[in-house]
Amino acid sequence: MGFEDIIVTNRGAVRTISINRPDRLNALRGQTIDELEQAFRDAGADRSVGVIVLTGEGDRAFSAGGDVEWEKQGGLKSLDWQLGNIVLDCPKPVIARVNGYAIAGGNHLAYCCDITIAAEHSIFGQNGPRVASPAGGYAVAHLAGIVGHKRAREMWMLCRRYSAAQMLEWGLVNAVVPKEELNAEVERWCNELLEMSPTTLKTIKHSFGRIVDRTGIMDVLEAVAPDFFETGEQLEGATAFLEKRQPDFSRWR
Repeated sequence: MGFEDIIVTNRGAVRTISINRPDRLNALRGQTIDELEQAFRDAGADRSVGVIVLTGEGDRAFSAGGDVEWEKQGGLKSLDWQLGNIVLDCPKPVIARVNGYAIAGGNHLAYCCDITIAAEHSIFGQNGPRVASPAGGYAVAHLAGIVGHKRAREMWMLCRRYSAAQMLEWGLVNAVVPKEELNAEVERWCNELLEMSPTTLKTIKHSFGRIVDRTGIMDVLEAVAPDFFETGEQLEGATAFLEKRQPDFSRWR
């Protein structure tokens, strides 16, 4: 199928899936998510593919997360977020090539990948509570298995920004290199993975996936706050972000 928001390329047995919205810091809208899901399903089923690389166009951002303009227009209300699950369930090894901001959805896409390799200028963090963008289930809980519960809660609840070097120390990132060495480093990891037994890699990945809580974002939101999108809280978060002001969430405490 033809894609508008992503670019899919092949180099030998390596398939690269690149978010192609650099003017929006590779932010995700519904169409972007749909296309990424399809591209990962296609790559996972393609016997010619040995490794998948997920990245973003340009050197400013891997992905800055959800497109807040799209969120303000109600995009989140009908979103059935399965992308992280699809990355986790993909039978092929997936490398996140992080070249700049990996924020919110971009951050947890990076940590859902099997390997994360970052350029030195990359910045990581969450954004959900800051803009009232709901998140739950595996997208949140999976991080605790990577960096521990205290660090995961800090990252998700406080929306701080972290350097690539900090994320290497925490264990969210596997390698950090200068920007000009990023492609070569990713290629080196791809080549090592391509030397391994693909069926053994598949069973290893599936084994890790068995410990992940797969409760969906909307399932958690409906259980905790079933009328969330009717309260105005999400609209206030998105509007404040676009107006570059501090949101006022006091009435929803």
